[in-house]
Amino acid sequence: MNRRAFFLSTAVLALAAAPAAADEGMWTFDNFPAAKMKADYGWAPDQAWLNRVQNAAVRLTGGCSASFVSPQGLILTNHHCVASCLFDNSNDASDYLNKGYVADRRDLELKCPGQQAEVVTKITDVTSDVKAVFGTLTGEALTKARDAKIAEIEKAGCTDTATTRCQVVTLFGGGQYKLYTYRKYSDVRLVWAPEDRAATFGGDPDNFNFPRYSLDASFLRAYENGKPVATPNHLKWSPRPPKEGEATFVVGNPGSTNRLFTQSQLAFEREVRLPVTVATYSELRGRLIRAMDESPAHAREGLDELNGIENSLKVYIGRVKALNDPAFTGKLAAAEADLKAKGAGGADPWTTVDAAVTAYRSLYLPMRFTQPSSELYSYAQALVFAAQERTKPNGERLPGYTDSALPLTEKRLLDEKPIYPWLDELTLEWSLSKAREYLGADDPDTKLLLGKASPEGLAQSLVSGSKLADPAVRKALWDGGMKAIRASDDPMIVYALRLADRQRELKQKADAVYTAPLTIAGSQLADARFAAYGDTLYPDATFTLRISYGKVAGWNERGNDVPFMTTMGGTFDRATGSEPYDAPSAFLANKAKIDPATAYDFVTTNDIIGGNSGSPVIDRAGAVIGAAFDGNINSLGGNYGYDGTVNRTVVVSTDAVQEALEKIYPAPALVKELAAK
Repeated sequence: MNRRAFFLSTAVLALAAAPAAADEGMWTFDNFPAAKMKADYGWAPDQAWLNRVQNAAVRLTGGCSASFVSPQGLILTNHHCVASCLFDNSNDASDYLNKGYVADRRDLELKCPGQQAEVVTKITDVTSDVKAVFGTLTGEALTKARDAKIAEIEKAGCTDTATTRCQVVTLFGGGQYKLYTYRKYSDVRLVWAPEDRAATFGGDPDNFNFPRYSLDASFLRAYENGKPVATPNHLKWSPRPPKEGEATFVVGNPGSTNRLFTQSQLAFEREVRLPVTVATYSELRGRLIRAMDESPAHAREGLDELNGIENSLKVYIGRVKALNDPAFTGKLAAAEADLKAKGAGGADPWTTVDAAVTAYRSLYLPMRFTQPSSELYSYAQALVFAAQERTKPNGERLPGYTDSALPLTEKRLLDEKPIYPWLDELTLEWSLSKAREYLGADDPDTKLLLGKASPEGLAQSLVSGSKLADPAVRKALWDGGMKAIRASDDPMIVYALRLADRQRELKQKADAVYTAPLTIAGSQLADARFAAYGDTLYPDATFTLRISYGKVAGWNERGNDVPFMTTMGGTFDRATGSEPYDAPSAFLANKAKIDPATAYDFVTTNDIIGGNSGSPVIDRAGAVIGAAFDGNINSLGGNYGYDGTVNRTVVVSTDAVQEALEKIYPAPALVKELAAK
């Protein structure tokens, strides 16, 4: 979601890994391992089945996955994937995030600011085209040549940017480049969502755990020209309980994994990135909780941010645990040693990676902390960079500001949404104070960020003085380009201009000593992997369409069998009356109507990661039987590796959603639409 603090991520680099074990893998649709699945399960989908499913899969640009489930553009996803939409449409009088929302008529469906729905229509291999420009180039020149070629391919692939989007995706750390073409829908509206407690029952203690009792499901609708989109390619809605042992498929857009990192990259994660992230997020969580306690308004306005922070913090803590587990990291080291033993065709990419990571260590903290965290600052930075980049030829622009990327950048900038000054000031003050703490008071970057001001004083003056919360002001600056930016006296624009040169300088340095060497080394390692293990391999996740297969199954945790499914009646047994185990109000009001035996949440062995939230869970017949919304605690190490004995995907069943649609948060028109043949 937009208000969460995001930090710079490293490039994904291909590393040795043996061929995927049973149920492991987030596979691209153009390389599904049908033979392997058939050997494991005795059956595998054919190409027609895969095509139908691909055509119904939706990527939400807010960072989630989804699927079309009716002919009228109806989209199934998670509640936490629409929480920002609920939040942005709420006010003190109408708190949709807390109370939920049901649109009785199409004209009451609420627009979701910044949201876009995208469906893959074509995947094209452009590896040879991109690699052809490398030649003998090194450093920043190499990354510029690569990015220019990618911009050229994307622009040529999508001449109609109003309805299509093209994105060249780097796979296997540079071993492959694929052009993904999308049909996009820029008007996405909220149809149905339960109250927040129904989705978050159990709160942070139950997050990434099982058994679960969560109705983490919602419905959106895609519109075009003011009318619902016709979607004949949709999944059949199948409101039934899961069957233990049945085959399941998760189709979605896993965000990012680092399973192909080298040992030096993993060391950087363990020693630098993760400790800094856990420490700073923990403090932000504490600051936010304190501020939310100040008033009911703050409690409402900060809830979406707090949910995001707590979820992210738990993820990072889980990654720390995984990278400090000798048994887990031993397997990763053994995989790298196995590939090294097989060789990389005379090249030594590992030494190249080691040197690049060493160089990046000195750049990481400046790169991270010269990116202040604030909604208003993010607007200012995007406006400044867009104005600067649009004066250049398409091939010379930074990624994110090319012709293919600008429509989404513009939409996110100009869509109307509320900004809460106290919350923006809090996150900005936090990020500036952490910059001074980690960089040091006398560091040139700290002086650039703060001048003679304190984090508290600067945050207050920037937020209170800025008019960027008004979309009309943002539009005028967007339309006015560099002339308007230079003439602006908005303090946030002036501040973004002040930081822009240093941010560019740091990126150029990272491109030269880190990104460029990894581009070449990644290609060499990918070639070595293919030579050693064949080409039926899956790449790291890149927030692009993937499919994983598995089955409905519990697991054994410390000697205790964990069941594969919970029922809705278990909600009342688990409820204590105190947060976060206070039963949802609509559940209590309709307890007599709810069938307690209704299948609620269940677990599967499907391999997923963040970004898969909202992914349809599909049965052998190609019908949707649930929506993936979480992983268990063991899956947090899934960023670096998969263990099928304990890694589990947590799913809300269609059986439970149907029960809610009929009896708890009634939506008769939606029930009728889902049942339509």
